[in-house]
Amino acid sequence: MSSRIEKLSAGLKGAFRIGQTASILAKAGVNWVAGDRPPPPKLLRETFESLGTTYIKLGQFIASSPSVFPDAYVEEFQLCLDKTQPVPFPIMRKVLEQELGKSLESVFADITPEPLASASIAQVYAAKLTTGEDVVIKIQKPGVENILLTDLNFLYVAAKVLEYFVPNLSMASLSDIVDEIQKGMLAECDFVQEAKNIKAFQEFLVTTGNQDTVAPKVYHEATTQRILTMERLYGVPFTDLDSVRKYAKNPENTLLTAMNTWFASLLFCESFHADVHAGNLLVLRDGKIGFIDFGIVGRIRPETWESVSQFIWAIGQEDYQAMAESMLGIGMTDGEVDTKKLAKDIEDLYTNMDSVVMVDPMDMNAANEKEVNRIMMKLVSLGKSHGIHFPREFALLLKQLLYFDRYVRILATDANIYMDDRLNISPDDMNWKSLH
Repeated sequence: MSSRIEKLSAGLKGAFRIGQTASILAKAGVNWVAGDRPPPPKLLRETFESLGTTYIKLGQFIASSPSVFPDAYVEEFQLCLDKTQPVPFPIMRKVLEQELGKSLESVFADITPEPLASASIAQVYAAKLTTGEDVVIKIQKPGVENILLTDLNFLYVAAKVLEYFVPNLSMASLSDIVDEIQKGMLAECDFVQEAKNIKAFQEFLVTTGNQDTVAPKVYHEATTQRILTMERLYGVPFTDLDSVRKYAKNPENTLLTAMNTWFASLLFCESFHADVHAGNLLVLRDGKIGFIDFGIVGRIRPETWESVSQFIWAIGQEDYQAMAESMLGIGMTDGEVDTKKLAKDIEDLYTNMDSVVMVDPMDMNAANEKEVNRIMMKLVSLGKSHGIHFPREFALLLKQLLYFDRYVRILATDANIYMDDRLNISPDDMNWKSLH
């Protein structure tokens, strides 16, 4: 009986969500007819933000997929930020109690009601266990998964209908894209999977003998698919040079260790951390490096790794010809590619990039994040203009390299770390014990 009631409730919520979506789309259409006609990319971005969680995530997918979507849309959706009004704590407390199945007081000695962070899928709170450990609790917002499933099923059907009536769409299969988005979003909703990502990274650290890097301990007794309780790591981002100097005797060596760890994870770990922005990569108070937030991970196919490592090496050497040739091994090509012309275009891009990036490398705010995305988009689009189509994983990888490039410019201003013998990039140089 209860199962039937749950199914009926889910169905009613789904129907309500579809009606809500239709209403917002109708309003946007009415405004367009009435003369409020912003450029199509801006109109779509504003509509997506009005539609909430799923569409914000979809906008971010568009922003990180220059190999799939038109440049104008990719650039506009850089403005689609994953920040929402926090859900009041009493509501989030109910989710926490429901998931734990017992009183909060039996697990937590204290929970700060103001969230440390609030995004479209979850909110993060500072807390203390009854056993005394400082932790953070990641709590999924109520109804998020149902909204995602309803929205994405609706989009999948719409994509299939569009493909039927417009078979000659310039993009690859829209339904396949929606299917990929669905898998990624639902994975972000599964905090048990995120806990597994952390465990895999920790096992990788143990296997490689890396004692200089940590990931937060997961408290499995207080973790479910909708809540994730982790050790709270106290530290500072690599962009805060003065604070880094307080905790690290040699900031440059600390950065090298972080980069070696991450590069090795590309080869030796099940997945790599695909979101190493300044908030997720810390220098801890004891001088160790902390990787946090494993909700977004990527995977590199073994057959493409050689080309990827060659590409990274070529960046350090400023060998634009080698960069062009390695790009051929990473992406799919439509036909013959003039690598000399591609190399010249890459050189021009990097010359302009240096003049932009060096404006204020200490400023890692939203505008700076947008600049990272813009550079990534330009490089991928450059390859696309020469007939090279990259997998989305490469865009994720490239974005992380740009983050590391920022940290290099802050902590090693007089060095080219990519040419440093202490940095292990080549698979031939990488072994289980060569991290630091």
